[in-house]
Amino acid sequence: MSSLAVCVFCASSSRIDQIHIDLAEQVGAELARRGHSLVSGGGRVSCMGAVARGAREGGAVTIGVIPEALRDIEVSDEASTELIVTPDMRSRKGEMDRRSDAFLVLPGGIGTLEELFEIWTARVLGMHGKPLVILDPTGVYDPLRELMNGLADTGFVRPKVFDAIGWTSSVTEAFDLLERSTVRIEPTAEDYGESVPQSEQDGTARR
Repeated sequence: MSSLAVCVFCASSSRIDQIHIDLAEQVGAELARRGHSLVSGGGRVSCMGAVARGAREGGAVTIGVIPEALRDIEVSDEASTELIVTPDMRSRKGEMDRRSDAFLVLPGGIGTLEELFEIWTARVLGMHGKPLVILDPTGVYDPLRELMNGLADTGFVRPKVFDAIGWTSSVTEAFDLLERSTVRIEPTAEDYGESVPQSEQDGTARR
């Protein structure tokens, strides 16, 4: 298995239970043990800091990407192998995406969810083939899973959205999935809406 640059989306909150911070550190250690590098949000607090510390202690390269406005708020990870400061959140996400071969999502807040859904949607639409896995040993995302199942049942999302993501409670299984889940999802006209003209579906529309 070749080395991957694994982007880890996770919490920066200091109000969460220690179990989540311990999980992040375990993730960093396992990432390093497998010879991968880390791409993170560039903070040194909470889970964000723990995953970077765990990775560095195992000898991994860590790349932090943080927007200028959050550099002081999130307390930037100056110990990163490379710390990139971007002008805003949009460019931060773009830089993290560009530098990553795979994405691992740990329990987190609205920022983590935003990152998850952007990468998930892009993969469903065939815009990238990078593997995406949620690691949730304590069931934080169980309501999200129920929501997605409900959206599939009511037709708001197609069942293949679940083909674009792995879901596990095990650190080792999470990395196993990242290392082998490289299948690109092929989009169809339906993925872009129900009202696509037949000429476009047939490939005969004017460009």
